[in-house]
Amino acid sequence: MRWYCLNTNTHGCRRIVVSRGRLRRLLWILLTLSAVGLILWQCAELLMNYYSASVSVTVQFQKLPFPAVTICNINPYKYSAMKEYLSELDKETKKALETFYGFSEGKSKVRRSVDDWNSTGSDFFQQIPLLKVEDFSRTATELHSGQKRRVEGSVFHKDSSIVNSGDSNDIIGFQLCDANNSSDCALYTFSSGVNAIQEWYKLHYMNIMAQIPLETKEKLSYSADDLILTCFFDGLSCDKRHFTRFHHPLHGNCYTFNSGENGTILSTSTGGSEYGLHVVLYIDEADYNPFLVTSTGAKIIVHDQNEYPFIEDIGTEIETAAATSIGMHFTRSRKLSKPYSDCTETGADIPVENLYNKSYSLQICLHSCFQKAMVDSCGCAQYAQPLPPGAEYCNYKKNPNWMYCYYRLHEKFVKEQLGCQQICKDACSFKEWALTTSIAQWPSMVSEDWMLRVLSWDKGQKLNKKLNKTDLANLMVFYKDLNERFISENPANTLVILLSNFGGQLGLWMSCSVVCVIEIVEVFLIDSLSIVLRRQWQKAKKWWSHRQRGRAGKAPQGSDPERQGHDNPTPVSIDEDLPTFTTALRLPLPQDSPLPRTPPPNYSTLRLDTAFTEQLPDTLEMGRH
Repeated sequence: MRWYCLNTNTHGCRRIVVSRGRLRRLLWILLTLSAVGLILWQCAELLMNYYSASVSVTVQFQKLPFPAVTICNINPYKYSAMKEYLSELDKETKKALETFYGFSEGKSKVRRSVDDWNSTGSDFFQQIPLLKVEDFSRTATELHSGQKRRVEGSVFHKDSSIVNSGDSNDIIGFQLCDANNSSDCALYTFSSGVNAIQEWYKLHYMNIMAQIPLETKEKLSYSADDLILTCFFDGLSCDKRHFTRFHHPLHGNCYTFNSGENGTILSTSTGGSEYGLHVVLYIDEADYNPFLVTSTGAKIIVHDQNEYPFIEDIGTEIETAAATSIGMHFTRSRKLSKPYSDCTETGADIPVENLYNKSYSLQICLHSCFQKAMVDSCGCAQYAQPLPPGAEYCNYKKNPNWMYCYYRLHEKFVKEQLGCQQICKDACSFKEWALTTSIAQWPSMVSEDWMLRVLSWDKGQKLNKKLNKTDLANLMVFYKDLNERFISENPANTLVILLSNFGGQLGLWMSCSVVCVIEIVEVFLIDSLSIVLRRQWQKAKKWWSHRQRGRAGKAPQGSDPERQGHDNPTPVSIDEDLPTFTTALRLPLPQDSPLPRTPPPNYSTLRLDTAFTEQLPDTLEMGRH
């Protein structure tokens, strides 16, 4: 057995024999037996799995949580209720259209003269003057006064989806100047007069709405009974109690289905349009603001219950007189944070205050960062975003410089000069619903008559007119299937993979295992460390002994050198008597004489004495022969 252990390639057995000390031998015995036990156990498992012809089939049925669906009317407020707040602005807007394009309601298209314009006066055009720019030059005609003047400052051209087919002399824009420095101005031009009028109108509209209390604005917008005619979910009827209202600055009262505020989140167990959300919306096109919105319908957004619905950014528009079917595919994504990517888990490490009271997202961070920069630079908050603590919305009565400051700040934001894009990061985990939209005509020609009559009767208690199909929108939101797609990032190199790669290389090229690694650690680390420590200990002992000898062997100053012995560190007392044998041994030796040594024995003086005095006779005879 000893010979086997000394000659085998199994490192554990060899270390049992060659290790010094009982403790090391005991440890190597335990390690070797443990390794043998693990090998037998793993081999047995492998054999059992190999010879068991079994398969694994997993069938899982699950319910997917239904997302929150937020619905807003494109027209934020009822125009009939807002007329008292917007009457002056609407009047000046109609005058501007009449002057620019000869537009008038119920009259022939005759351009309004400048004198008639000046006789009425206008605070809106004094705040933001509308200009007609001639061929992108620095010369512009002010429509309020009819005077031509040279435009100083920067010129910004706003592109639009509506292309102006007229000549370049019809380019219209407006000029914004710093209230503290009239020479610091910027001219904003548009390729279409429609966009110029709308942008000019929205600036004044936000000034007016910023001064109206929130409670009043909620009453001016649409209620749940006004917006929702019918509701079905998962084949069952639902009503306004399943919707949660929240007020959006740009879209008025919006309603979220399955918001989860009461602690309950609805789910669906079957895919298909019959088991999703089915609502019929009353749009009321006749009560739309003609200058604020130019399209008819509703906007919806599908989002998680903890996410803020950015309806103005990623909302999907729903047409009137049509049935819109939206099929969903649910995807959950998970990214790794540092050092694999520059994402954030909760947004707590982002130095931007979350103004939306919802879970972190990149959009929330960007909007909150811009709003903070708006308050710091302009002294007030932009109307379309939530209010920071202690701030108020901008209006030109309290903040006459806010519009110029806002446009300048927005220009820096778009050019990524505010630093918001550098500070804000993507969220590491997020949910996404991929939408597939299809549209069909609704109601059909053959069913239009009876459906409109029935819906008018259902709403007859609150509506005194017959419904038109252009006032209605049919919406269906459903899961196309219940397959949840999960996308996650996993590190390509982990500690387990690293150790496996190291083990494979060591085993392939050096026939090395875990036991061999322990052996290397023992020899090159533990033994080397013990040798170094032992040598240092010996050096320390030697230094200490020399130090003690040096202290004990010091002679007194001014003494005779003959009083100090060669090897005797203690002084010798000289006596007047003749030296004895004992004192002679302590006498100092001459400096040139060698140290006394024990002489070797004289082998020639050694004699063997026989124990017998007389020889035996037989030995004598043999000596004679």
